[in-house]
Amino acid sequence: MNELLDWILDTVQAVDPVARTLLAGLGIMLETSVLVGLVVPGDTIVLVASTAVESMGEYLALALTVIAGALIGESIGFGLGRWFGPHIQHSRLGRRIGEQNWERAQRYLDRRGGPAVFISRFLPVLHSLIPLTVGMSSMRYRKFIAWTLPACVIWAFSYVTVGWLAAGSYRQLSRQLHWAGYVFVAVIVGFLLVVWAVKRLLVRTEAKHMTEAGESIATVGADGVVRAVEVVPIDDEGPDAEAPDPSDQPGSR
Repeated sequence: MNELLDWILDTVQAVDPVARTLLAGLGIMLETSVLVGLVVPGDTIVLVASTAVESMGEYLALALTVIAGALIGESIGFGLGRWFGPHIQHSRLGRRIGEQNWERAQRYLDRRGGPAVFISRFLPVLHSLIPLTVGMSSMRYRKFIAWTLPACVIWAFSYVTVGWLAAGSYRQLSRQLHWAGYVFVAVIVGFLLVVWAVKRLLVRTEAKHMTEAGESIATVGADGVVRAVEVVPIDDEGPDAEAPDPSDQPGSR
């Protein structure tokens, strides 16, 4: 195990640090761009790149580049939504996404407003559709960025930190423990399981804001049985949709 991991980590580390950092930024930019995020594994690219970090300088450079890439990608999605949104939605690719997913993204944005932008960064499918949907709405770009920036920061530092610490710990332990590779794998797998659990929790707690009244959603009970639960009607113009705009807070200008 150690020999295999040494080879993988050394291969990643052999890539020029600047090129490696820029590739991670490009990967996350594509991952957060409209619809491209459905096929580009930006999180995997960032996690792999973070295992080669050797200093605090490289750590900060990678994290900030990933944040910049995410914001650029989301801005591209917003711009495309503003100028070409309906055309993209009704294109062949847009139809493959499914009308139901488009409707849920729009309904979620209408009901939750700014918080939908923040939370969607951690939700499958919606993280690619929400920027485009926001572009087609009346939400200002400044408000969009104010809500998506903290989500991008949390996401970037989480992935970069875990990859950096896991690889650094492995390199130290591998000199003394022949099973250090299993510790590295356990840390990465544990982190991914936490990410999966958080996403699942968010999907369940936010489902009522995405579905129509009377529409059923699948839930898994404590006994492991899948049941269809009818969504309780909610007010589309509830207080969540009027959440304060972070860009309007004192000191934000």
